[in-house]
Parts: sequence; structure tokens; C-alpha cells
Amino acid sequence: MLTAKQHELIRFIQQRLEETGISPSFEEMKEALDLKSKSGVHRLISALEERGFIRRLPNRARALEVVKLPEDAVTGAGQAKPVNDTGATMAATVTAKSVAPEPANDIIDVPLHGRIAAGAPIEAIEGQASMPVPAALLGPGEHYALEVSGDSMVEAGIFDGDFALVRRSDTARDGEIVVALVDDEEATLKYLRRDGGRIRLDPANGAYEPQVYESHRVKVQGKLAGLLRRYH
Repeated sequence: MLTAKQHELIRFIQQRLEETGISPSFEEMKEALDLKSKSGVHRLISALEERGFIRRLPNRARALEVVKLPEDAVTGAGQAKPVNDTGATMAATVTAKSVAPEPANDIIDVPLHGRIAAGAPIEAIEGQASMPVPAALLGPGEHYALEVSGDSMVEAGIFDGDFALVRRSDTARDGEIVVALVDDEEATLKYLRRDGGRIRLDPANGAYEPQVYESHRVKVQGKLAGLLRRYH
């Protein structure tokens, strides 16, 4: 059984797919549902995905597919509207392919979601861009990229201006480098350590102090899978 917000979100996504063939951005979903942060959208999408109502199309930005609608989602004469491989879903797939073709050979396009701090936490922005990444740098799972801002992870070989390749995950082991969301608002790239009932986010630069938070304030958004660096 879906919550009211889950109902509202899946209907909004389906409406946008029918109108444009492209799923809405996280910012558009946040505004449509009057949510305070995009992390709330992430949670709703994950819940709908777990229940089999939507599916993420891998390695594409803004690519959601509505697999089925709730039983009380009616159209026209009041009949429940099934979602299959035709109609809006097919239109979304065709349009997505025309906008972002399948990468050839061993290059994959991953969503580029703005900047992330390797210093004091800053907002991690949901973007609509993408960047090509060699498939050899990515393992299994869904990935996204973030541009690194700051120097607190230099001793781990992560520098300002690098692009962090992140595998989506909401769990991590002690000592792994993660994207940590603090208070549902700010994200940072750090080593994760558990210290009793608290979470410690450790830098890799002696000039910075660890950041310690109550465990409920920190959510893991992904684990570092690789790095890309531009040389000018």
C-alpha cells in the first residue's frame, strides 16, 4: 500500500512521461510534491522501486520507467490504467535514446550531479548533465559522478577538480570513502568511521579535523568507485 506522497509522485512522473516522454528532474519532483529537500525524493523513488512500481534505467540521467500504476489510478471511464511496453513507457525509452544514445564500446554515460565538498560540507546538487566514463572504472551497480571541491582528501589522492565516480549505496563499512549526506542537506566526501552511537567523517589531510555527528544525522549516499582527473 502506497503513502499519499508515493501516490502523488508516481502520478506526477507518469504525467510528465505522457506529456514529454522524459521523466522529471529531482528538482521538479521536489517542487511538485512541496518537499524540503531532494533527499525526500530519493527516498520516495527508492520505495516505489522496491515495490515494483517504477524502474531506473541504468546509466542514464533523468531516466525513470513506470512499470505499473496503483490500482486506484484511473483514467477516462474509470478503468485502471496498466503500464506495459507500449504507450508512455515506450515513448520515454525512444525519446531517451534519441537524446542520449547508447554509448559505444566501453564508454558509459553516467549522471553528473554537481559538486561535492572534500572539506566542509556543501550542498550536493542534482544535475541533469552526464559525462562519459570508461566502463573499466565501474563495477556492478548504478553509478553517478560528482566534481570534488576542496583539499581535505588529498592524502587519499583525491584533489580539487577531480571527478568522483560513486556507486549508489545506503550502507558502507568502516574505513570506506563515502558520499555522506548530513542533516538531509549537505554532502561531503570522507572516510566513514563508526564511533559508538556516532558517525565520524574523517578527512585525509592533517590540516582538517574529523567531523562527528549523531548517527541519525548522517546518511550514506554512495561509495567511491573511482576517480577521473583533467590535465590542463
